[in-house]
Amino acid sequence: MTDSTSDRTFLSWPFFEDHHRTLADRLDAWAAATLPGIVDGPGAHEDVDTACRALVKALGDGGWLRYAVPKAYGGMFDTLDVRSLCIIRETLARHSGLADFAFAMQGLGSGAITLAGSDAIKSAYLPAVAAGEKIAAFALTEPEAGSDVASLASTLKDAGGELSLSGEKTYISNGGIADFYCVFARTGEAPGARGLSAVVVDANTPGLEIAERIEVIAPHPLAKLFFQGCHVPKENLLGSRGAGFKLAMATLDIFRSTVGAAALGFARRALEEALKRTRERELFGAPLADLPITQERLAEMALDIDASALLIYRAAWTKDSGAPRVTREAAMAKLYATDQAQLVIDKAVQMFGGMGVTKGVKVEELYREIRALRIYEGASEVQKLVIARQLLSQ
Repeated sequence: MTDSTSDRTFLSWPFFEDHHRTLADRLDAWAAATLPGIVDGPGAHEDVDTACRALVKALGDGGWLRYAVPKAYGGMFDTLDVRSLCIIRETLARHSGLADFAFAMQGLGSGAITLAGSDAIKSAYLPAVAAGEKIAAFALTEPEAGSDVASLASTLKDAGGELSLSGEKTYISNGGIADFYCVFARTGEAPGARGLSAVVVDANTPGLEIAERIEVIAPHPLAKLFFQGCHVPKENLLGSRGAGFKLAMATLDIFRSTVGAAALGFARRALEEALKRTRERELFGAPLADLPITQERLAEMALDIDASALLIYRAAWTKDSGAPRVTREAAMAKLYATDQAQLVIDKAVQMFGGMGVTKGVKVEELYREIRALRIYEGASEVQKLVIARQLLSQ
């Protein structure tokens, strides 16, 4: 786990209130005391399903998942506080990538319910999400529709008094362990993005099949899903028909900044590890930290970390201050923080030499953990398109 070298000065920035600083301190202490027994325990790396279930329960028991749902349904605040979400993801990521994943998916997986669910749907799912009793999943990506959401091919059709869902989803986080999925599919009110809707599908619904478990370089629960005539109550529809694309984008608008925060947590941990390594390792009769090239690299890492943090908490503060959308700000934060974290971690690996690519060494783990963040919830290239379009539309 982390040590006392982590930079905490950013908490004095005017983006934050006292309750944010208290949250950061309390969560850091909880993570240091609780997470090693789960993520470093026997078999945790071989059985990520069990580890993730344990993490969701621990996060629920600790009260941290209350930040992922509104107060009316067991949450902490009346509406989601994006700064709190970012602080939590940054802190958890600095300790454990899998713990960050477990928290993030409870928020993202239930976010569409928070934004557009009926009172009955919210009551049925959100309190259990906050307590860590139900595991959530966000099912958007398809084999031929990742960044291009308007190309979704899954269908949601009327079937008497119910809805019938058919199609395929892939790279679905929590696939295989989730208790429910927020699924986006085509209802056909109009071509492209205007003909999509969202619905909640329980994991035990007949016709839902976990077609394949997918293994990636930083293990976490991931799966391909088949829906074959799944009958879902019409009451499970989230928002109005044809508004699914807007709902998906609004959900990502909240949680995209938090992806940058997770990357920031990984980068901070990499800098911690690099500082410790360069102070302890001697090269040519002196600590590695004494070499000008090392100091140059450390300075670059610190600069990229602070710049990332400023973009992330600017976006989060703007959203929390009442902005209806923070599309540009969130895209900038996600793009810069994830890309720069990759570079920060690469520099740390280089400072470790051969140890840096040795399994079991923290910087090697970070090197694998960071890569997916530059792809999911909108690849870096897509974020550039989003930013450019926002500029051109002004």
